[in-house]
Amino acid sequence: MPRLTFAEVCARRLERHALNAPAGDAGPAEIAAAMAGVHAQVMPAAELSVGLRLAGATRADVRRALWSDHSLVKTFGPRGTVHLLPARDLPLWVAALSAVPPPRVGMPDDVRMTPEQTEAVVAAVADALKDSELTNEELDRAVVERTGPWAGERVMPAFQGQWPRWRQAVHLAGVRGALCFGPNRGRKVTYTGPARLLPGFEPAGTRAGLAHVLRSYLHAYGPATPRRFAHWLNAPPGWAEELFTSLEAELEPVEVEGTRAWVSAGDTGVPPAPPRGVRLLPYFDGYAYRVGNQPPELLYPGRAAERVLPRNFQVLLVDGVVAGLWHQRRSGRVIAITVEPVVRATAALRREIDRQAGRVGEIMEGRAEAVIGEVTVGGHA
Repeated sequence: MPRLTFAEVCARRLERHALNAPAGDAGPAEIAAAMAGVHAQVMPAAELSVGLRLAGATRADVRRALWSDHSLVKTFGPRGTVHLLPARDLPLWVAALSAVPPPRVGMPDDVRMTPEQTEAVVAAVADALKDSELTNEELDRAVVERTGPWAGERVMPAFQGQWPRWRQAVHLAGVRGALCFGPNRGRKVTYTGPARLLPGFEPAGTRAGLAHVLRSYLHAYGPATPRRFAHWLNAPPGWAEELFTSLEAELEPVEVEGTRAWVSAGDTGVPPAPPRGVRLLPYFDGYAYRVGNQPPELLYPGRAAERVLPRNFQVLLVDGVVAGLWHQRRSGRVIAITVEPVVRATAALRREIDRQAGRVGEIMEGRAEAVIGEVTVGGHA
């Protein structure tokens, strides 16, 4: 059985995420594929995630890939959260995500929809969006017209009051391929049908979809175990174990620091050089890197475990492991960046932080100014 050190695993992940050196011969869709999806709960963070991995790219390149070229699709991905996925692979992702058992914890009885109501809502969403781009409010009306008043009852707890009952199925409609995001209308989110953006769109077969998503995950984050894959996908561990077993002919075991893990068959190579480089990973990029890259005691050594691990901070990555946190505040074109290393801030590290901050400014089409200091805001701030 091949044996890999954690340093070799970090080097693999940095190379495959284009974090060792930005890719010069790829586009946003290729980066999203290499990352097994880009977390896009906050779009500026997603734009920065992709831009960091592409030589000379800015947020405009990501927006063009989404809304002009349609090589990227913004939809619901792993863990039921908003992601950017490569358009060419969307049929496979939809097939796989539709097959993941839903979490057992759900809405209260007086809010939850029956299976029949859920299916009616998904069908109504698909019909309403097949030829349209609709805001939340417009989609509310369209779903109620196609299902009944029960779907519009405001019983679902939300940030600013109560949402209509049907909205608990929004992410399900997304992973089923009935819905994806359209371009914002002013400050309002819109949804549309994937087939409007990708003519001929149809979900792939379930087995092909599951095999593709597992291969994508192992390429980006492997070696990994079924339990780590389940954590990344928010799936039951037992289900993930069964999936690994069903695809065992396509997998190969390796040993990492005494622990057995898996890669795609034949994918055991490691880069010749040790992991090197400094990167400022934005919100959710650092989270995805943490969820995919395990175990945490190696990824968050020393003070990083107590200072950075418990919250969703933007992370300072040094040689493949977490070495601090950072925060940005924008005022016009000026982006003020505070970086808090939890390792010794050598002159070389400070120079590289300045360089990386400059790249952040280029991607976000502004001018970044970096200082070393304590980050005093919480995660997501």
